[in-house]
Amino acid sequence: MRGEPSCPKCGGRVRAPGLFSDAWQCEVHGMVYPVQPVIPPSVEALDVVVHRTRVPVWMPWPLPVGWLFTGVASAGDDRSGGRASAVACTGPGPLGGMGELILVAEELGVGLGARYAGVDGPDPGPYLDVEKPADAKVLAAGRPTPLWHVSRTPGDRTVFAGEALGMWLWAVLWPEQSGLLMYDELVLTDLREAGAGAELVPCGALSPRLMERP
Repeated sequence: MRGEPSCPKCGGRVRAPGLFSDAWQCEVHGMVYPVQPVIPPSVEALDVVVHRTRVPVWMPWPLPVGWLFTGVASAGDDRSGGRASAVACTGPGPLGGMGELILVAEELGVGLGARYAGVDGPDPGPYLDVEKPADAKVLAAGRPTPLWHVSRTPGDRTVFAGEALGMWLWAVLWPEQSGLLMYDELVLTDLREAGAGAELVPCGALSPRLMERP
């Protein structure tokens, strides 16, 4: 189930570099960093993304009780390196039922976080009111990190965004009430620094959210 690289902004097909362009091209969005085909979650899948990436690969660690790692995606290629990462986790929702979380770290303009958030991209700036106090805070790589609620998102999810380690950090949660998870002082670990600890990550079934198109 390898599939093909796709556009980070719309999930559409992309054209590989060739004679007339040295960049991946989307017919709608022009030059993009391609999202590599998503494969079932495993420690090996994490290793591939971690070793290629130029951006953090965030995961709640320790995972909330009952939660599992359910997939990872990356935008970029072997030449450019990973310019965005998305880690999916699934587990019991704060108010019952199942909750899902995708954490995205990305460079300016990539657009993967906006795609999962369901907003016009590529970056969260226009949707954040940073003049107000932060709506949530996480501990990212040991640093208190403020996040603001992202406005104008679809009603089936809630989204927070901010900056961590010089990159955009998005937290997209389904259903909307799963956003309560972000008020529990979530601790995020950059898996580039986790070392052998990543081998302890419990894996579940692949989250279809990683492959959704807008």
